Amino acid sequence: MAEELVREEAEAHLRALVGRDDATLRDDQWTAIEALAVDRRRALVVQRTGWGKSAVYFVATALLRARGSGPTVIISPLLALMRNQIAAAERAGIRAVTINSTNLDAWEQIHSQIADGSVDVLLVSPERLNNPGFRDEVLPRLAATTGLLVVDEAHCISDWGHDFRPDYRRIRTLLGELRDGIPVLATTATANERVTHDVAEQLASDRDAEVLVLRGSLDRESLQLGVVKLRTAEQRLGWLADHLGELKGSGIVYCLTVAATQEVADHLRGAGHDVAAYSGQTDAEERHRLEQALAAGEVKALIATSALGMGFDATLGFVINLGAPASPVSYYQQVGRAGRGTDEATVVLLPATEDRDIWAYFASLAFPPEQLVRETLEVLGASDRPMSTPALETQVELTRNRLETMLKVLDVDGAAQRVSGGWIATGREWVHDTERYARVEEARKREQQAMLDYLDTTECRMAYLRRQLDDPDAAPCGRCDNCGGLSLSAEVSRTALTDAREVLSRPGVVVEPRKMWPTGLDRMGLELKGRISTPAGEGRAVARLTDLGHGQALRELFRAGASGEVRDESVPASLGQAVVDVLHDWAPQVDALAYVESARRPVLTRSLVEGVARHLGVPIVARWSIADPAVQPDKGAMNSAQRVAAVVRRGRLDLAPGFSELTAPRLLVVDDQLVTGWTLTLVGQELIAAGASSVAPLVLAVQA
Repeated sequence: MAEELVREEAEAHLRALVGRDDATLRDDQWTAIEALAVDRRRALVVQRTGWGKSAVYFVATALLRARGSGPTVIISPLLALMRNQIAAAERAGIRAVTINSTNLDAWEQIHSQIADGSVDVLLVSPERLNNPGFRDEVLPRLAATTGLLVVDEAHCISDWGHDFRPDYRRIRTLLGELRDGIPVLATTATANERVTHDVAEQLASDRDAEVLVLRGSLDRESLQLGVVKLRTAEQRLGWLADHLGELKGSGIVYCLTVAATQEVADHLRGAGHDVAAYSGQTDAEERHRLEQALAAGEVKALIATSALGMGFDATLGFVINLGAPASPVSYYQQVGRAGRGTDEATVVLLPATEDRDIWAYFASLAFPPEQLVRETLEVLGASDRPMSTPALETQVELTRNRLETMLKVLDVDGAAQRVSGGWIATGREWVHDTERYARVEEARKREQQAMLDYLDTTECRMAYLRRQLDDPDAAPCGRCDNCGGLSLSAEVSRTALTDAREVLSRPGVVVEPRKMWPTGLDRMGLELKGRISTPAGEGRAVARLTDLGHGQALRELFRAGASGEVRDESVPASLGQAVVDVLHDWAPQVDALAYVESARRPVLTRSLVEGVARHLGVPIVARWSIADPAVQPDKGAMNSAQRVAAVVRRGRLDLAPGFSELTAPRLLVVDDQLVTGWTLTLVGQELIAAGASSVAPLVLAVQA
């Protein structure tokens, strides 16, 4: 009887939450709520998107608060998720607030509200858990007063998962500090058996607590899955232009790179479709506006990277992937954005041959080699004060993002600690878990092969994805193209193909000049700081290596052989014509050329500069030559300060006799590839100091 009364109370809260008088809890939802609010247990819920996981923790919160429990703390990965959840909580009379990087001014007030008990739910990002002030002042109070801890998108805890985040590993520390009897809920829609077991182990913490695992069917009954194989980038772009308008409602077109989102969005707008580009580089306010526009059906589609992922909740009629994600698990999560609140949604995958190149690029950004990790710990250990990330950059050859990610892992492992003013080494021994990293890398390779197999499978596509997530009830869906429930045309109209070919064959990417020197160069013996007094002018490249059009030819040109050998050949005719087209559209004022000598591709670079000289009818008057071959060509490419120092040591400016014959010449500096931009920046500085009136770069490819 008591259980029935509590369930009735829970369903009253549910009706307030969803705004419907006929809403009732399903048995599996009640099982989770009962475990939390009645039995005070720890639970892991692995259920498909749209199952109602947020209803479980909001209803459990209402029940617990009514019985005198402290506030619920929800750890959420994205601001979009926080915004949606706060709005949902308000409908049920639950007072929810968030602490994140966008509301710094409100933190003090929120801390006071938490202390006086006027907050029911606090949503925080995992990154906030290691903010020194939050970690040392707020977190202990939360651990002492929390009534329910919720970890959303819990697959991020596991380094076996497709979206592992080091900050999530700090949650284990928080779990260990909770009082006995505090319920904990972890939720995810994308965890296979291995990830589920890993997360459940971490939830148990060190208390031998039995974790209730509720795992349901991962079928998405509204989704119709299909694959359209088209050989070329122009066919895929043309297919989008032809068929986007045929799809019901609004949706998402996922791309693998930021550059592709802009390129595809520009083309589709030109073809008459109401679309917009969306990525992690989009301004935060603009991202919020675009999310609202998509949810309201005010745009046909957002052309997005995976940044538009976890936490976005709307009724969408379709998801198209222009290029395949690196694993079926990632793909399942992305397609799960469609089909919520609708009986039918179309999901289309347009795979590309360059997908594997992009997977390899992102894989190269994984956890650094052991040697670099130990170098970082040595630098921290030798410092008598905390070191900021910019200061570390001058001594460790890693990009800012990779360095910060590595430091977070070291923090979780106990070898480093973030404190006020930067990072310190704790002195604790750090062991490189070589075996674990090898296992994870092997798992990634298997996942990539599984994604490739998905493209060719003749069996039910939904059943295939469900099996990849270890769903024991996987069965033919009857809705996908292989089951006969979806028919997708691979036809592309001549007009769409011609338009796409014209767009993709049009070369030219603006190369913006560097304007500020990186910090910390004075510590490396270089008196360069602040604003660059004489920056180079705006330049041009034929394309980015990740671009859909000329990017493919450039990837082939710069691709290393199987054993790592570098191809060196003259500029292919098609790319030579592309350079001519860039110069024609750009029409720079040029008196002479300079170029950057290449150790790896001397034939390519020389043929490029000589071809440009012939076309423009101007002399070659300067060369940035190799002064110290011991400094490797890519030395320091991982961060700006290291790169500037390496370029200074490696090269010198050689002026040909013809340079002195020119008065304040306007120069083009020719190079094969732009990676960081610092070589061309330093060459430009030297040329201007030598008397050039202006300098602008011209390169074949931008590595981005």
